[in-house]
Amino acid sequence: MDIPAQRMAPIRKKSRARERKALFYGLLFTAPAILGFIIFTLGPMIASLVLSLTDYSIFKDSTSFIGFDNYAKLFSGEDELFYQSLGVTFYFVILRVPAVIIISFFLALLLNMNVKGRSMFRTIIYLPSIVPAVASSMIWLWLLNPDLGLVNTALEWLHLPTSSWLFGESSVVPSVVLTTLWGIGGTVIIFLAGLSGIPKQYYEAIDVDGGGWYHKLRHITIPMVTPTIFFNTIMTIIGSFQVFGEAYILTGGGPNNKSLFFVFYLWRTAFRDTEMGYASALAWILFIIIMFFTFIVFKTSKSWVYYEGEKS
Repeated sequence: MDIPAQRMAPIRKKSRARERKALFYGLLFTAPAILGFIIFTLGPMIASLVLSLTDYSIFKDSTSFIGFDNYAKLFSGEDELFYQSLGVTFYFVILRVPAVIIISFFLALLLNMNVKGRSMFRTIIYLPSIVPAVASSMIWLWLLNPDLGLVNTALEWLHLPTSSWLFGESSVVPSVVLTTLWGIGGTVIIFLAGLSGIPKQYYEAIDVDGGGWYHKLRHITIPMVTPTIFFNTIMTIIGSFQVFGEAYILTGGGPNNKSLFFVFYLWRTAFRDTEMGYASALAWILFIIIMFFTFIVFKTSKSWVYYEGEKS
């Protein structure tokens, strides 16, 4: 039996009132986050985009609109350090991303085993990631000192070849990668969360079928943890492109600009050379690069990321 429209009208009115009330409180509680994004993220991004089209400098009396001249200077080859910093950064990313993902994953596998003292080992792995960057960098400067460092001293004692580490042109970027592996505890914890979500029944099924650890790793663990690998890969790529502290504290961009990472070059252009307009153009180039590689990983993820419950 149909309900008369006269009786439905008050119900619809109350429903719309509840929806408006829910919308009001939803906007009220999300307002701090929305305002924070607009004021501290979106606003500065728009301002930097505008500045990238000018010759703005802190100590200049006037600022002129120059269009895309900053970008033309970047890609024309006039600024040799631009391409050098890009090359150094890409080299760092290529070395660091696979190292972080692979080492973190296998550390998480070890820490996921049911052994005595597992909580203590997890704490030990995670602790370096919360050590301040300046403190950990000073430790690495001492460890990797080619003359008095503990690492070269140990290599000499073992009659193995030593290295110039942070002071050699060919070894500085791999050395910086080595120092960043000190703080992968956060990535390990995320992998542990992914591993803990794998149902035990799958492993029991492998045991029933007579499979071993390799079959469990290949057919259960890796496929089930691909969403976590995907997330950690995205975050590691973004973090690697934005490396700054290690160059600033450990190497200062040297020797001979062989560790001149892109963000360090951006910072130097903005705050040492005070070329804010040019530095803003550099920042937008970095933003586009990160967005491009993030898009590529997202686009290719459909072929290798498995989500439980989805259809093949």
